[in-house]
Amino acid sequence: MRTLGILLLIASGALAAVGLALLLAARIPWLGHLPGDIHYEGKRSSFHFPIVSCVVLSLVLTIVLNLILRIFRK
Repeated sequence: MRTLGILLLIASGALAAVGLALLLAARIPWLGHLPGDIHYEGKRSSFHFPIVSCVVLSLVLTIVLNLILRIFRK
């Protein structure tokens, strides 16, 4: 029962972190509008794929998580 409680606390913390990130993402004006992001507008539809923004976000998160893991290993 203790393991389930810990797992639920971790899952809720992760969900809260994702929610906070989504709220703060609207305040970053360049996110989704970097050079290399694909945007196509037709007559009746549009398509937007922020590939460069995804790569930048992935690199930043990788660096942050590696730093956090190094801190907790000591």
